[in-house]
Amino acid sequence: MSELTQLRPAGQSRFRPGEDWFVHTVLDSGVPGDAPIHRVVVGTNAERVLDTLHAMCVYLDPAVDVAVSDRRSGARWEGALLALPDVRETVGRLRLPLASYGGVELSVYTGDDQLTLTAELLLVVHARTDRWTFLLDELGFVERADIPRPTWRLADGALRPANALFESLVAATNRLGLQEVAIPVVANVATNAATNAAAGMVEATT
Repeated sequence: MSELTQLRPAGQSRFRPGEDWFVHTVLDSGVPGDAPIHRVVVGTNAERVLDTLHAMCVYLDPAVDVAVSDRRSGARWEGALLALPDVRETVGRLRLPLASYGGVELSVYTGDDQLTLTAELLLVVHARTDRWTFLLDELGFVERADIPRPTWRLADGALRPANALFESLVAATNRLGLQEVAIPVVANVATNAATNAAAGMVEATT
């Protein structure tokens, strides 16, 4: 039995209809002659987002790059050509703190595919093919035409301190040998804005 089969909902009692969704968009790569980019935004509950990221990572290349950004502290770590089994083990270890606190952007990527957990606990995929949509179908996710309007928005400065999460991030990045990198404040703001735009997030009105 594959990990994808194990993750497929057993019945309506565990996951409500419409709770597990994805939106597939085809984007122009911006490079003449290049194939388009497939963007897939995936939404479900926090725990299943992490489980899905962990399971989908197995379909990446044996060596991957990783980037981790903590919105609370502003810390960012990066690493290249890391062994996929080690990265998947680390994602599994971070499942509970990431699902509990949010506020962390975690990307695992190669030259052809990028899987990103957003700070808002969405999974955003950028790829050169549409293969990820078939995997999500197998997992029981339902394709939608549009991203549901969020009931909340993650704002900078609104996150409560989470020492346990930061300690877990430091331990995980040390385990993988990631290097901490400095990000100018202006660039960091631009990165956050780009992340929200890529995920199709809009501010909810109250």
